[in-house]
Amino acid sequence: MKAAAALVAEPGGGTITLPVLRSQAPLALRRTPDAVYLVGGAAGPIGGDTLELRIEVRNGAALRVRTAAAAVALPGRDGQESVLRITATVGSGARLEFLPEPTVVAEGARHLLDMRITLARGAALVLREEVILGRHGERGGRCRTRLRADYAGAPLLRNELDLGVGQASHGPAVLAGHRAAGSLLHVEPAWPAPPAACYAPGVAVMPLAGPVPAALITALAPDARTLRRLLGDASAVSQPADFGLIRRTGRTG
Repeated sequence: MKAAAALVAEPGGGTITLPVLRSQAPLALRRTPDAVYLVGGAAGPIGGDTLELRIEVRNGAALRVRTAAAAVALPGRDGQESVLRITATVGSGARLEFLPEPTVVAEGARHLLDMRITLARGAALVLREEVILGRHGERGGRCRTRLRADYAGAPLLRNELDLGVGQASHGPAVLAGHRAAGSLLHVEPAWPAPPAACYAPGVAVMPLAGPVPAALITALAPDARTLRRLLGDASAVSQPADFGLIRRTGRTG
């Protein structure tokens, strides 16, 4: 199956307008008072599916995108890989918060999550990514994640991770035996400087070099609930000093 969805947001009269809100099953977009939700219109993605989501946030607009539930990547015939490509552009003075629920990779599945984010100067971004290997009682499949973010025409982040069956993902170098991995990229021009590096069991905050204050939070956990708690603690910030809250919660060594 091949499907595509597109979303364009622009400011208008103190709120946002959506001149483009185009869906194609199984990618269904629904607007609510607090966000635009991506609602799965069918099971999957299933091996062999290629799904594409394009997001444009025009100058001065603010948009939050969420998903209604976790996505479950399922095995297809002949062991093919399912693909979800997300392309987002964020204009000057605009803000995008992309906060989906986790992707659960079922046993036997192969899945690629490919994200490309282009930020204009003065744009802000909060981007969360969570992967769970397997449903309850499953070993889990294989998931590749690829994130490329540019700011004002220059590279800001290149991050790739290969997890699951056939990889050394459960070894100490990658997941250390955990089933859940996630990251949160926070780009905030309003910050006077990026946060200092901060480490605690299962979570790390790493400032990014570049022309804008930004940080990448990464976390490992045994389950989805713990992973969200670790990423959630680090993401509920309004200024760089707030990242120190993971120290104040007593999880540092």
